[in-house]
Amino acid sequence: MELLTSSPPAIRAVDLTKSFGEVKALTGVSFEVPAGTVLGLLGPNGAGKTTAVRILTTLLRPDSGRAEVLGRDVTDDAMTTRASIGLAGQYAAVDDNLTARENLRLVGRLTHLPWADIVRRADALLERFDLLDADDRLVRTFSGGMRRRLDLAAALVHQPPVLFLDEPTTGLDPQGRTELWSFIEELVDAGTTLLLTTQYLEEADRLADRIVVIDRGTVIAEGTASELKARLGATIIEVAFDDPDAARRAASRLHRVGELAVDGKEVRVNVADGAHAMLEAVRVLDAERLEPRTMALREPTLDDVFLTLTGHAADDEKESA
Repeated sequence: MELLTSSPPAIRAVDLTKSFGEVKALTGVSFEVPAGTVLGLLGPNGAGKTTAVRILTTLLRPDSGRAEVLGRDVTDDAMTTRASIGLAGQYAAVDDNLTARENLRLVGRLTHLPWADIVRRADALLERFDLLDADDRLVRTFSGGMRRRLDLAAALVHQPPVLFLDEPTTGLDPQGRTELWSFIEELVDAGTTLLLTTQYLEEADRLADRIVVIDRGTVIAEGTASELKARLGATIIEVAFDDPDAARRAASRLHRVGELAVDGKEVRVNVADGAHAMLEAVRVLDAERLEPRTMALREPTLDDVFLTLTGHAADDEKESA
């Protein structure tokens, strides 16, 4: 009788640790990405997302733990790993003194593609990323959005089966972000495995099959977007005040209604029975003579998940290492 075995994950991190002096960037991070799926690595600046990506893409060595791509240890087999991955980092890694076409052809030569394939791929990517009209312009004349598109195109020249995107839509306008999301979805539909780091909750919600939430170098939650939202209860009561003191006073009384999160002048209460809890919250605030500026009942979002898990918003911290 033949036994069926599941395929190994395309990306695996096992107990990764990394410190920069006294700063502990990663403290035992573990996750897996099955082939052909998208993992959203979600967290604020300084959480350790970029450090994890740099280890998995052979740019950093971990202090301890194991990092694998397509079953290979990235530390022991760095050259082979690099040939099978693409990376688009937070900052465009293209040459300002070359044209868009020259940049793509240079990447093709560095990845040892045949010249005919280099020409074909460069032309196709310039067209796909709407850069044909600027193909012979020096990159230093490009806008930020054009540079981001060219950087992603460069990561795709050699058609890697595994792609790492480190906050790829940072600095893009809403239209540019939406267009890039559509292209990412096309890549995944074609079988590409993707690890995406982001601070945009909407981005993770739309693109990721599973989400790992990381904060201060530690994985604090993981699951699908629906699973993470389900942790908060069915609905959220959102109460806003004119000053933080009023919000804190309200929070000290509303804890009996549901699970609380306080963010400045706002109090969010996670509840299971929205209508009943809303009435109870109104009674509590009225008894304390606390008059909110606004009060609303709504469905949870990933922003709520992150605030509940970490106690702060996704953009409150800055990169520390």
